[in-house]
Amino acid sequence: MITNTIQNTDDFSGTILIPVFETYEKSIVPIAYNGLEISSKLFYGKKDTHYVAEKNEATYIFIGLGKAIDYRSLKTIFRRISSKHKELFSSNIALVVPEQCIENQVEAIVSGLLLGTYNLGHFKIDKDEHPFLAIDFTLSLVTNQDFLAAAKKGIKIAKAQLSTFTLVDLPPNTVTPKYLANWAKESGAKYGFEVEILGYEASKIAGLGAFLAVGKGSENEPQFIIMNYTPNAVVGKMKHVGLVGKGITFDTGGLNIKSAGMVHMKCDMAGGGAVFGAMQLIADLQLPIKVTAIVPCAENSVDAKSFLPSDVIHSYSGHSIEIIDTDAEGRLILADGLSYLIKNFKPEYIVDIATLTGSSVGTFGYECGALFTNNQEMAKKLQESGDAVGERLWPLPLWDEYKSDIASDIADVKNYSGKPVAGAISAAKFLEFFTKEHKAWAHLDIAGVAFGDDEFAKSKHATGYGVHLLTKFIENL
Repeated sequence: MITNTIQNTDDFSGTILIPVFETYEKSIVPIAYNGLEISSKLFYGKKDTHYVAEKNEATYIFIGLGKAIDYRSLKTIFRRISSKHKELFSSNIALVVPEQCIENQVEAIVSGLLLGTYNLGHFKIDKDEHPFLAIDFTLSLVTNQDFLAAAKKGIKIAKAQLSTFTLVDLPPNTVTPKYLANWAKESGAKYGFEVEILGYEASKIAGLGAFLAVGKGSENEPQFIIMNYTPNAVVGKMKHVGLVGKGITFDTGGLNIKSAGMVHMKCDMAGGGAVFGAMQLIADLQLPIKVTAIVPCAENSVDAKSFLPSDVIHSYSGHSIEIIDTDAEGRLILADGLSYLIKNFKPEYIVDIATLTGSSVGTFGYECGALFTNNQEMAKKLQESGDAVGERLWPLPLWDEYKSDIASDIADVKNYSGKPVAGAISAAKFLEFFTKEHKAWAHLDIAGVAFGDDEFAKSKHATGYGVHLLTKFIENL
């Protein structure tokens, strides 16, 4: 993709996008651009409306933004235009930047346009290529200001989210733990972060017992993926952030097999997918903060070798875990991921992210992720970062009164309370047990927001939730 700035579109041939803030339904002053005038009876900038006109060698698309607009809505509007009206586009686009636009709005617009190229039909024989994906695609910003950096950042954000879309939406017979390990290696080589993979034998030697227990029933070897990004040059002390993402490539529930909803369980690695996308974006943006990310990847399948309810397994931390429910497997691999991260890398800040519990969906529906932390500064920064990019979080408690939910008679801790209440909280308390009382740890339960229904496909699909949120949080530290 080529990006540049032009002063006007007098001799432009291609598609011209003109974002318009709302005027008035009965305004006597028409919307005008380049000799084209549109009566307010036809178009006056109302949000989610657009008007198409042709003149000379150009197609003009006037796009309504409403009176005021947030980042997420702006991004969605331009994704919609790009996705649903691609027949109006050529490989030459001019974006007329309104005078009142600021940098992050240009970022959102450009990011949305690129997200609109996503096609869920990965295995269809007949698949139309979006004009934006042409080698010679050019995006020209029509403005007197310098918004090129914002536009290029929007492109990088979208590319990282598109990577996560694909990882989460591809089927489990494609996206195996080994596939994710290879993806991490290729991405690390391309964007500039180091990758280490612990396969079955290496994980066994390391003592990652909880992680390996989950993958025992699958023919696909589990992969414990460790990624390290170190910025090239930092002035002063460098901050260090640790990320852990749940990488269950498919979740049958194990021997506590799921009785409903299994068809969507390819999305159970969406937390890991968010971490993969975030690492791509962090390295692509060259953020001046060291980041270590761990994604334990395994398939929770059913086999004679599967771990059993009532088994007692041993985690990397040395603590024993009583297995009450094999479908509470995500917290087991995260426990080893957190313990390994803390012991070997000692980051100042830790965020884990996972499609962990249906309980979080029961609490918040599909509007926000559940946030757990005892660090109020982290809570504030995570929520502010999420609000800024339209990936919202809301806190739930980690009170010690919930410790009894994970107390075991036979082991140090049990993996499931067995109760039909407070499931997201007891899962968070389980993870907290393995953080060694780290003073800056947060857990994000994104089960309701990582995979769902929207206007861009007929079936449930990835949202990319977490990629921008994690990056924004790190950027704002």
